[in-house]
Amino acid sequence: MKEYKYKINGNPYTVTIGDINDNIAHVEVNGTSYTVELEKAPVVAAKPVVVKQAVAPTKPAAQTTVVNKPAAATGGKSGVKSPLPGVILDIKVNVGDTVKKGQTIIILEAMKMENNINADKDGTVTAISVNKGDSVLEGSVLVTIE
Repeated sequence: MKEYKYKINGNPYTVTIGDINDNIAHVEVNGTSYTVELEKAPVVAAKPVVVKQAVAPTKPAAQTTVVNKPAAATGGKSGVKSPLPGVILDIKVNVGDTVKKGQTIIILEAMKMENNINADKDGTVTAISVNKGDSVLEGSVLVTIE
């Protein structure tokens, strides 16, 4: 239950929002109860995972595309996944490059911070599933290392 205090045209209002079931909310304004029908049912947002890495900020790319590709299910390949939703700022590797575990391969902007996405193992980059400027969801495969 949430309570808000407003002043509209000099008149004080105390608004208490009670239960919300589907698209029906139970609201009380200055002690008077109302049943309010919302246009759409409220969407529960997923809580992002916080990664503690700080890098100097850069300008985000203008073009955005949402990417959510499933991981490859082969034995020797490993898909480096996005730890949180964000925008791809830079791709530090190319297909065919040899990478070491812990090497930065992608720069991801999330919550107005740049995050280094590192290789999870030694190997060769066999696929890059994103482009600079793409918006990605948590768990999206960014790069495949074999």
